[in-house]
Amino acid sequence: MSVPTLPLNDGNYVPWIAFGTGTTLYQQDATQAVRLAIDNGITHFDGAQLYNNEETLGAGVIASGKSRSELFITTKVAKLQAGETAKTALQTSLKKLGVAQVDLYLIHGPRHHEGRLKQVWKDMEACKTEGLTKSIGVSNFRPAHLKEILEVATILPAVNQIELQPYVWKSLQPVIAVHKEHGIITSSYGGLSPLFRAKGGPLDPVIEQIRARLEATRGKPVSDGQVLNKWMQQKGILVVTTSSKAERIREYVDTSNVPELTSEEVDLIEETGSQIYQPFY
Repeated sequence: MSVPTLPLNDGNYVPWIAFGTGTTLYQQDATQAVRLAIDNGITHFDGAQLYNNEETLGAGVIASGKSRSELFITTKVAKLQAGETAKTALQTSLKKLGVAQVDLYLIHGPRHHEGRLKQVWKDMEACKTEGLTKSIGVSNFRPAHLKEILEVATILPAVNQIELQPYVWKSLQPVIAVHKEHGIITSSYGGLSPLFRAKGGPLDPVIEQIRARLEATRGKPVSDGQVLNKWMQQKGILVVTTSSKAERIREYVDTSNVPELTSEEVDLIEETGSQIYQPFY
């Protein structure tokens, strides 16, 4: 089954769901996890220099036997060392990953580049212009950070990856407004956190109500995770998630086959989420 894609503002496309190689795989050998994800339908891998496992992400891709063109690889630039640039850092990542080009290259966070964010963005643009990456973007950027790089950008960021889940949804409206203005895809990490890190919260009965309705409509099981992933998919959000379990990975990919939430259900998730403010990262 092919994974649906989202159009980027530079003409490229990105699979709507990605397997993250941070969190539990941080500084760990990701080879088998990547192979497991590929074997169960994942085509997009979200890596980072900071995760310190790019070599094994690349090894997992090679071990899968999949052609490079079938997969989408993201990495992120960390804090730059003396004399290092976003371009030289990417060249190092490409060697570790064992590829000639990544599909998406992000600035991992603005705090790593205080006082030189504009120059770092110009270096990111050079990475795209020179073919080291197909697309460029950012992560953990707020409106002020986006405004700063937009003042010098000749290439717009294609993606901004942020913590996004219903308990922070209301607080994210200013940055999402900037995304909409410039055609920037919103990417989510921690999207399922309310299910695992905030049990007993106001969302619990809402998710169960929607899950039961979707399951009855579909005529086959629907999980709580699929409810939240479907909410994000319908909002045009690029979801980054992870799991060590094959059945859970298949469930994530299967979200595209779950019936759509009604507009009332979407509103109910967002209104209920706005009752509390609870970031997890």
